[in-house]
Amino acid sequence: MSTSKELAGKVALVTGAGRNIGRATALALADAGAAVAVNTRKSREDAEKVVQEIRAAGGQAEVFMADIADGAAVRAMVDGIVKRFGRVDFLVLNASVRSEKPFTEMTYEEWRVPLSITLDGAFYLAKACIPEMIKAGGGSIVTLGGMVSLSGAARRVHGSVAKHGLVGLTRGLARELAPQGIRANCVAPGTMNTLRAADRSGRPDPAKAIPIGRMGEAEEIATTVRFLCGPGASYITGQTIHVNGGQMMF
Repeated sequence: MSTSKELAGKVALVTGAGRNIGRATALALADAGAAVAVNTRKSREDAEKVVQEIRAAGGQAEVFMADIADGAAVRAMVDGIVKRFGRVDFLVLNASVRSEKPFTEMTYEEWRVPLSITLDGAFYLAKACIPEMIKAGGGSIVTLGGMVSLSGAARRVHGSVAKHGLVGLTRGLARELAPQGIRANCVAPGTMNTLRAADRSGRPDPAKAIPIGRMGEAEEIATTVRFLCGPGASYITGQTIHVNGGQMMF
């Protein structure tokens, strides 16, 4: 654990925080001293484990169950976070869904699933959290994008659109909220070790396409999010930080 507590006294909401990048991010922000609201839609057991791990290390955390595509549920969750911790300083929009289907076979309902979670969820959460950040004197919004927002992806057109839209939202919020002391940035992970073995079955070894020669670890994304929430990133806003081992260079 780090000895630096640069986020002490702050409160972070991390969506999709029960597993993988969300879990690592919740742990990283807690390690920096922030109290963490651990959000998940249905994996309460996973979320409770994250909370227990944070508390065991001396941090503060609480599980907040909510479907972020439901505006009323988001409003109730943020009200609960403020009641429990008194404020909201950081919003990490990590929750998403990964699904694959040829575009020509995709129904409208299937098209809407990643858009509702990624974009509608971001809308509801930002609307609920931004007033609390303004009350707190500023804050940081970090969205989790992906390489597909620029490269596109076969069988994942809906996911590519959702992530591309998230970048646009991030930049728009960065411009609009800078006078209120709120920064907004996007972290775009490359191919991660969190990708299920089943998703890689029958495909070329993804590490061969990465100059660094390996897939990324969730903790490497979490470290970047922690930095963007901290005082060291006070002059960074409206940016997309690509953490991909050189898989795509910009």
